[in-house]
Amino acid sequence: MSVEKYFSLEGRVALITGASGYLGEAMSEALAEAGAMVYLGGRDIARLEALEKRFISAGYRVKALAFDLRDEGKIEDAVHEAGEEAGRLDVLVHNAHRPRSGAFHASERADFIEGIELSVVSAHRLLHAALPYLRQARARGGSPSVIHIASMYGIVSPNPLNYDAPELQNPSFYGASKAALLQFTRHAAVHLAKESIRVNALSPGAFPRPEAPKALVDRLSSQIPLGRVGSPDELKSAILFLASPSSSYLTGANLVVDGGYTIV
Repeated sequence: MSVEKYFSLEGRVALITGASGYLGEAMSEALAEAGAMVYLGGRDIARLEALEKRFISAGYRVKALAFDLRDEGKIEDAVHEAGEEAGRLDVLVHNAHRPRSGAFHASERADFIEGIELSVVSAHRLLHAALPYLRQARARGGSPSVIHIASMYGIVSPNPLNYDAPELQNPSFYGASKAALLQFTRHAAVHLAKESIRVNALSPGAFPRPEAPKALVDRLSSQIPLGRVGSPDELKSAILFLASPSSSYLTGANLVVDGGYTIV
């Protein structure tokens, strides 16, 4: 197999949730650039259609697929639509979450329930709805890959000293839900291994949005061994590695892309 073929997704079909998000756009583009037909999942149809238009103009094969991960019926309908239309599903990327900040003491029960619902419960629902189509991909010689987007805060706690005010902190329910997603990844990987369906996680580190306060970016950068925060494009090779045949013997793993933040 040539080097190019290791990362090629030609003839493959992918579905990604949170496709129009800050990191979701880069990961969606990576899948499309590699040749996959990509279904762009999310709640905001206007943003999805704008992304669809931009990608199609670049020559990529994509389709906007609006649905709410909090609605089990909508999840099943969306996955069924993509799977039946394409006849297979090779890559399933669960990236959706609700970006929020909040002080530790301000977190409420409803926040934790919502976090678990979006991270773990919806991952379970997506995976079960996609199984028939992942199996179809495997039957046609594919190497089905499920990728859960977690976070460095599923591994370590945010440092409250990085933030200028408590209400600007990364909330406790976010990290707790991402940690739960990592365990679900391991569990699903073991149970689906006999079917050669791989389940892995990708944990981004500090990838602040352009509008993030400079003071926060500087503090984070000073704690990262590589000395800087990440750019969304730096997730492209990671998502392609997990999605493509190049990682055919990898399952239950958590690929951490954080510049070394979690190792010190």
